[in-house]
Amino acid sequence: MLGEYRISGRRASEIAASIERGVGSGDLAPGHVLPPMRELAARLEVNPNTVAAAYRTLRERGVIETAGRRGSRVRAAPASTSRGSLRIEAPPGVRDLGEGNPDPGLLPGLGPALAAAAAADAESHGLYGQAPVVPEFAAYARAALDADGVPAGPLAVTSGALDAIERVLAAHLRPGDTVAVEDPGWGSVLDLVPALGLRAVPVGVDDSGPLAADVERALRSGARALVVTCRAQNPTGASVDARRAGELRAVLAHRPDVLLIEDDHGHAIVDLPLHPLAGATVHWAFIRSAAKAYGPDLRVATLTGDAVTVDRVEGRQRLGPGWVSRLLQRAVLHLWTSGAVDTRTVARSYGDRRDALIQALAERGVSARGRSGMNVWVPVSDETGAVARLLHAGWAAAPGARFRLDTPQAVRLTVSPLTAADIGPLADAAAAAAGPVRPVGYG
Repeated sequence: MLGEYRISGRRASEIAASIERGVGSGDLAPGHVLPPMRELAARLEVNPNTVAAAYRTLRERGVIETAGRRGSRVRAAPASTSRGSLRIEAPPGVRDLGEGNPDPGLLPGLGPALAAAAAADAESHGLYGQAPVVPEFAAYARAALDADGVPAGPLAVTSGALDAIERVLAAHLRPGDTVAVEDPGWGSVLDLVPALGLRAVPVGVDDSGPLAADVERALRSGARALVVTCRAQNPTGASVDARRAGELRAVLAHRPDVLLIEDDHGHAIVDLPLHPLAGATVHWAFIRSAAKAYGPDLRVATLTGDAVTVDRVEGRQRLGPGWVSRLLQRAVLHLWTSGAVDTRTVARSYGDRRDALIQALAERGVSARGRSGMNVWVPVSDETGAVARLLHAGWAAAPGARFRLDTPQAVRLTVSPLTAADIGPLADAAAAAAGPVRPVGYG
């Protein structure tokens, strides 16, 4: 299986580096099986524990994967986003509740905003050497953050929330480091962490956000970073309240070296107050994306944080894309300043649909979750079977496996495409698909 490539080294770091060189050169292609640890140890004349340590390092970096008795094999590099592929394509006639898109009817028209941005750009010409962040954009965004109690800090702009999270993690962590993540949580983050060569440790979530005891346990076990969703958590709808924020701040007060990343996923689509954790640690980042309220194709997110973190992000950004289009920044600024989105109306619209579905499911014996945002998390006894039964009934749901690490099976339903007339039929189908399931938490 290994062809002519010869693994070498006497120490674990040398053996791991040798294998990584083989993967990088293509001599060890994805799927190639590595020698059993004892066999390689005998060949290299080292202790089997040395090879075991090398393999462990490679697993942590996302270079190899181990499948029990089938041994260790080279993984695709970078780690593939397998959760993203766990989606159900809605055939004709089936309502798609799985993609997680906002309601197009609640999104603002972009024509006036883009026209205003083009007019402003006609004066500056969008040339090299200009500030990466439009000053007026920065001032408005900073004022909004101040109003919500987010600590003062420099401001950067990234191409969406996930781009910001990746850049912040890469600015501070090294392959093999551990990141505490919400479980269930945003599937893209659960994919991103191993793709960066990092390890994910799950933290339970209830309606008030991450469980403080789980966070403390994760940090005590060595997690160097914590990713928290402030509001409208995907997929459960959790929102950090004042009490939970206090509990989490108390935990973080004893771990000031932990990197804290907050994603305000519900900005401008929920009416619950923000209770930020930002500033509880030395290095922190707070992120707001325009995607859910103003349009997913507006790849603009605001990032603030401590000076070192923001400086590192901007420094690396300069070596890549350079900056996020100032045209898009000006377009988003126009949407903000023109009041293109009525936050209360949007929050009420999603809330009415979400609450109606949760109530209808409760009347049918199903305990679902969805405190805020546009998603409802429905526990099921058999996830695969539930998705299939819902599809047969005319509804495409997102499999819970896209969002879970250790928590029980469930499906995610996005309420944005629903009308009042849909609630009853959907609740009937979801209750029938859920199977014999008892009310359980997901912490």
